[in-house]
Amino acid sequence: MNQTTQNIHNTVLWTALVTPMHEDGSVDFDSLVSLAKRQANAGNGITLLGSTGEGLALNASEQFAIVECVTKLALDVPIMVAVGGYNLAAQQAWISQCDQLGVDAYLIASPIYAKPGVQGLTHWFQTLLSQANAPCMIYNVPSRSGVNIPVAAIQNIQDHPNCWAIKEASGDLNTILNFRQHCPKVALYSGEDAMMPYLAGADVQGLVSVAGNVWPKATNRYVKQALAGEHKGLFPLWHNAVAALFQVASPIATKVLMAEKGLLISPKLREPLTEKELSTSQQLTEIDQQINQWLTQSQPSEANNIQQIIGVK
Repeated sequence: MNQTTQNIHNTVLWTALVTPMHEDGSVDFDSLVSLAKRQANAGNGITLLGSTGEGLALNASEQFAIVECVTKLALDVPIMVAVGGYNLAAQQAWISQCDQLGVDAYLIASPIYAKPGVQGLTHWFQTLLSQANAPCMIYNVPSRSGVNIPVAAIQNIQDHPNCWAIKEASGDLNTILNFRQHCPKVALYSGEDAMMPYLAGADVQGLVSVAGNVWPKATNRYVKQALAGEHKGLFPLWHNAVAALFQVASPIATKVLMAEKGLLISPKLREPLTEKELSTSQQLTEIDQQINQWLTQSQPSEANNIQQIIGVK
């Protein structure tokens, strides 16, 4: 296992980074650099162009420019890029482009809208896994793709050398347990912030997070304490935090709070999303204060050493 691959396996928190924008809707690259460095300072992996990053609302040149910008920073945390859409050839070409930039990993979603079965999903994933020159995380998100990836499809691809992990965001505990039981060769990550304490006992390796955008250090600690079994105070606090961030379609509330905190120059989103959906930010302000207080008061666990938490694989 080379150093890059080891870093990927040892990263317990991946922040699904928002895409900052100017008031005119263009990408704010200065803020993008600041946000990426902020995640690196917290020790978090960075996921670009997922649903939180409004990836499918950006054109191809914007997508490439974002990946190029962040990879050129040569941060000491791994960079994962989302792969999703409907056209298989286009996604192969996208992976080929990103490989040239030295991307560390890929987040491969099932195709949107099409709702393929086991054979179609197997072909989709095998084709993209073979295209990539980096480890890949399969993304199960039926609320967006319209299909819950069958366990059989993951079983069909789990021996592929690039099939590293699953981001599980179905919210269905039985699905999670079935993946764990029948696909033991594939690492399991929670794709839902609020589920992290509940899934720690299901041998998850970490979290792909929205909350990490706002609270990179606090969310990192939250994940490590959950993995270490230190659940005191985690459930109600982080349940409320996630409820605040998802009170309207994500990442609307996240961008609004980040703008209020001075992390973004604008809460602007790419249409059809708009910050106007959020009528008040009071709930966000209150939970922000609570999370910051929790971070100040909580003490790092001895088990925060990653090798103690998940072991070196």
